[in-house]
Amino acid sequence: MKIRFLVAVLLTAAVAVALHGSPDEPAITQNELVQRTQEIFDAAAPGNQEPFKKYFAEDVLFSDEKGRSMDKAALVKDVQPLPQGYSGSIKIVRPKSHIENNVAILSYDLDEIEIVFGQNLSARYHETDTWMRRAGKWQIVAAQVLRYYEDPAPGRADTGKFQAYIGTYQLGPERTMTVTSENGRLFSQRNSRPKEELVPEASDIFFRKGVEGRILFGSADDGKTGTLIDRRNNEDIVWKKVK
Repeated sequence: MKIRFLVAVLLTAAVAVALHGSPDEPAITQNELVQRTQEIFDAAAPGNQEPFKKYFAEDVLFSDEKGRSMDKAALVKDVQPLPQGYSGSIKIVRPKSHIENNVAILSYDLDEIEIVFGQNLSARYHETDTWMRRAGKWQIVAAQVLRYYEDPAPGRADTGKFQAYIGTYQLGPERTMTVTSENGRLFSQRNSRPKEELVPEASDIFFRKGVEGRILFGSADDGKTGTLIDRRNNEDIVWKKVK
């Protein structure tokens, strides 16, 4: 009877391990997830692949901010030391988590500082990782990275050209945009929407604050401004000047 009871106990434990991982592996906490994830990012600049090998599952689905989808082999291969003259760090901020049974989701922002031959650059990202406990081990099975949009640095424009840009542009029968100039600043207004400033990035290139893309002005055959080009993600929407 004792032998049968012992066998039953062992079989029950084996099933529990198969279904839920090692019974000795405790439920993970948000602080532990953040600690392990920070370990990954601390290893990025020196090109240390070990944390990536340790914490990413063999069947991970990884999508980065450039739109690349990578398996574990490609992800690990992509981890290389920064070139000479480059240094930097990535810090996890504002983490949030949802942890239930053998699944843990960690969502957080990333503040990146990169120093290129003494010049400081910064970027902000958002990442969401899904961790799973399998075979008694917590690993990332899916991750997606997004980069926050940042406005370009304002530049100088040739305000002498603004007079040529002023006018009404049409996209369709009931879709117009009016360009005006006030006190050396250029503005656009679509139908009855509020006016938006066209901030110069360079002499003939403008952007709207908080809006991805660029505004350019094109010339007609007679050399006069004939179009307003709304360029988004390398694709153009062309508005024709009607007056």
